Amino acid sequence: MKGVVGIGTLIVFIAMVLVAAVAASVLIQTSSYLQQKAMLTGKTTTEEISSGINILAVLGAVEEGKIAKLAIMITLHAGSSPIDLKTVKLSLSNGTILSELTYTPKCFNNTIVYYDIFSDNTNVWPGYGSNASSCANASYTNFGVLVLQDMDGSLSNETPVINRGDKAILTINAKGLFGGIVARARVTGFIRPEFGAPGVIDFIAPPLFTQRVVLLQ
Repeated sequence: MKGVVGIGTLIVFIAMVLVAAVAASVLIQTSSYLQQKAMLTGKTTTEEISSGINILAVLGAVEEGKIAKLAIMITLHAGSSPIDLKTVKLSLSNGTILSELTYTPKCFNNTIVYYDIFSDNTNVWPGYGSNASSCANASYTNFGVLVLQDMDGSLSNETPVINRGDKAILTINAKGLFGGIVARARVTGFIRPEFGAPGVIDFIAPPLFTQRVVLLQ
């Protein structure tokens, strides 16, 4: 009788050990899964917070008493992940017209003429230049890319990826979009990357254009 009781106790003990082992295994797997999810969430959140486009300056070229071309000089926020400018959406509004612009590989130049970025010969201004150039036939709802600094060659015609240390200019045909930007007009907008913080555009044109090139922001 004592033997039967002992065997029963042993069976119960073994069953308890097995249940405890299974429970421990489940807990370990769950904690491992949660740890990986937490790390992924933290990485994604950090990337979203630190990544983004930083606008260094906005310049305008004056033609016939109005700003006809806009040059938006950009770089990345410190610690930002690389951003493909092909996926960027650029919105601009003069209070009456709202335009959404996208990148076109027709208007790309990584061998710029530094003394005059607004020259039509740079072939980066949509709708400007000789009719033989691809950029001259691009839509004014596109923007081009003029490379200022790119040590690793990440900015190319088909894959214009801007990363750490790079500087570029987004080129816009303001004459085509708004018929030109008049004196005292306010222009607002955003440069929205695929992820991260957008660059904010917000300036008021000078009351009088006394120079061909004006600093707007």
